[in-house]
Amino acid sequence: MQRYHTLNKLIDSKLTVVIRGQSVEESEIICEACIAGGIKSLEVTFTIPNATQLLLELKKKHPDVLVGAGTVLDSETARTAIIAGAEFIISPSFDKKVAKLCNRYGITYIPGCMTINEIVDALQYGVSLVKLFPADEYKPSFIKIVQGPLPHVLIMPTGGVNIDNVTDWLEAGAAVVGVGGEITRPIKENNREQITLNAQNFLTEIEGHRHG
Repeated sequence: MQRYHTLNKLIDSKLTVVIRGQSVEESEIICEACIAGGIKSLEVTFTIPNATQLLLELKKKHPDVLVGAGTVLDSETARTAIIAGAEFIISPSFDKKVAKLCNRYGITYIPGCMTINEIVDALQYGVSLVKLFPADEYKPSFIKIVQGPLPHVLIMPTGGVNIDNVTDWLEAGAAVVGVGGEITRPIKENNREQITLNAQNFLTEIEGHRHG
């Protein structure tokens, strides 16, 4: 049940922010700025040093925010992330061992896929939601192409989703979108207020789509 609850929350949020920082401290600032802007789902990438520490802190301080682990390349990292409280696991590519581990613990696994073959492989291992990555290599219409033969597959475009095309992706059938630098880039100038504003602007666009 946990996996389906997480999947429903991801889809309901429509937006997951990809968190990449130089340290736990910087990454936590980004997370707090996103949450202040109304973000309900965060992907803590394992390129962050001591990412497990950030997972633990976020789950303690913000139990209502959905927090997952990203850039998970192997099952060992996936298990470490799950123990630290990750509610979903995202990989840049599909890995059978990670899929099996996530199935074992009832955790949503979202692997990166680029082709129909890769998507079908993932589905055969119990994956419900796939990450279309990098999304800037495709047009939103690609989702309809995939959902022709595979109408049940849920797709999360990530990498290239911006404020100008987010509604295009959602209208094309994206279940949820992943956004990183388009929201978080102002951390380079230590401008957390702009991160919050960027998050709010994305959510405004998404709400417009919901009620459009």
